[in-house]
Order: sequence, then C-alpha cells, then structure tokens
Amino acid sequence: MQPIQDSFGRHHNYLRISLTDACNFRCFYCMPNEDVSCTPNAQLMQPDEILMIAKQFVSMGVDKIRLTGGEPLVRKEAREIIDELSKLPVELCLTSNGALIHLFQDCLLQSSIRSINISLDTLEEDKFQVLTKRTHFKQVLDNIEWLLENDFSVKVNAVLIKGMNDNEINDFIELTRYKKLHIRFIEFMPFTDNSWQDDRLVSQQQILNTAQEKYDVIKLQDEQNATAKKYKAVGCEGTFAIISTMTNPFCDSCNRIRLTADGKIKNCLFSKTETDLLAALRGNLNIEPFIRASIKSKKEKLGGQLFDNFSTEDFEKLENRSMISIGG
Repeated sequence: MQPIQDSFGRHHNYLRISLTDACNFRCFYCMPNEDVSCTPNAQLMQPDEILMIAKQFVSMGVDKIRLTGGEPLVRKEAREIIDELSKLPVELCLTSNGALIHLFQDCLLQSSIRSINISLDTLEEDKFQVLTKRTHFKQVLDNIEWLLENDFSVKVNAVLIKGMNDNEINDFIELTRYKKLHIRFIEFMPFTDNSWQDDRLVSQQQILNTAQEKYDVIKLQDEQNATAKKYKAVGCEGTFAIISTMTNPFCDSCNRIRLTADGKIKNCLFSKTETDLLAALRGNLNIEPFIRASIKSKKEKLGGQLFDNFSTEDFEKLENRSMISIGG
C-alpha cells in the first residue's frame, strides 16, 4: 500500500491518538479554565473504534503510535485500549502527567510500551500546586523513579514560560547528572484562550545560553523526523533537548498525524481544518480516502496560520482548539 504522504512529499508514519480531553490537572496553558466541559463519552472514539482506526493507519505504513490526552490514564477504558494496541506491530508510547502511573504499573509492565513522556513544568512543590491546581507533586516524582527503575525510557516535558519557570532550566538539567532521564524544554505555544504572549516565550537560544552558563554542552545527533534538538551536559548520564516550535520550526520533516479524542484528524497542531474520521467510520465508509485527503491538504508550515515574524496580533486571529482538546 502507498505510504501516507502530503503534497510536499513528507511521509507520515507517526500517529498520536488522544484518548480523552479530560484531565486531572488544570494547567492554564493547556486547559482554558477550571470549568471546561469534556466531550461526552458517546462522542468519543470507543475502544473498538480506536483499534479499527489504528489498524487502518498501520496498514498504511504507520509504525509508531503515541497515546495522549488530556490525561490518557483518566480514560476508564485505558487499560483495555493499551492492551489491544500493544498487539499491533508498532512502537507504542505514552504521554502522561505522571500522577496515575502507580495505578497502572501492572498494565504498563505487560504492555509493549517502553517509552513514556511525563509532563512536569516545575521542580518546586509550591509552584507545581499553583501551575496544576493539584497536590500530586511527590507522587509524580515517585512515579518517574519507578519508571526508571523498571527500565522505561523517560522523557520529562517542561513547557517554559518566562517569569514562571525559566529560572529552573539548570535545575532540570541537573536531574540528568545521575539519572538516564531525557529532559525536553518546550517553547510556549499559542492555543485558544491560553494567554499566550510573545514576551512570555523562552526561546531555544535563551535556553541554550542559560545551560551554557553552568555546563559544557555538546550537541547530539538528532533522530530522523525529530521535533527536539538533542544536547548533553558533559558529565551527565542523561540528556536534554529543545522543542523550538516557535523560533525554529521543524515542519520540513514532519511525519505526525493527530487524532483527537472525538475522532477528528488534525494534520498539523495549528491546522484550521479537521477531518471527521469517526463519523465516516460510524457511517460504514472506507476511512482510507479520508485519511489520505486530510494529509494531502496539509499546509507547508505551521498550519498555514503562523509565520516567522509572528506577533501577538497573529495569535488573536488563530483558529484552533485549546491544547487539551487537540491532544498532546
């Protein structure tokens, strides 16, 4: 079967499936407000539908699937979904806020998942409570330790926001000194109602400058289609990386497809348009043409909405969902 390609020749073999738009945290840059309404269960992809759609993508050349949310582990059928997707011939990964990992230890050990990304934006307990409006800081740290002890590859994702946690860059890197952790700093990105302003952006260069004040930093070889530029502080076991969506986009090698919890394809994190795959599936239609048409219509860069010389005005006109309803 022909691979999934867009009109710019980019081969798409990486599917990110959001299991839910619900979350047990309330981070402002992801969730617009405390009282956000979640999608009713009947409108979500059901476990059998997720499996059918995933199998279709695999038959078209997808060889990596990541489960995201919201928080994917709050989905009541999360175990069932993980068990079934583990049977597919793909690299299966998970992104989580880490607060529920201890309740899924048996499931994770029995699954094919060996790489887990944990979203953690601060190493200060008081600040964690302010950012997430929750008190699970110690549990998240304990769960990261358990993952490392059980030979999972662990990446810690930290969204940097100026004046909030940019003073912790080197504290995060220090975590890699004796642990095989992979820290990934993410530039603050604009989504609907997340209070984005360009003066709150901590750029790739600013992150590197801060790291080099304390460490001898070496550049590592980036993986194919990587979104993250990898580095290592000399003398540390782990690594750190920077996802520079805003100041140094990586669109030219993008291989990602996002499937929202309500079954819609977003061919770019910033795309205006969506393709309702779930409606097609429930209408007993062949979903392959819908997949191909969606990816074929993908814009060259940043959903066709953002440009290199961005300004706050650009983002006031941005047509998109909030991050939590897209899936990480």
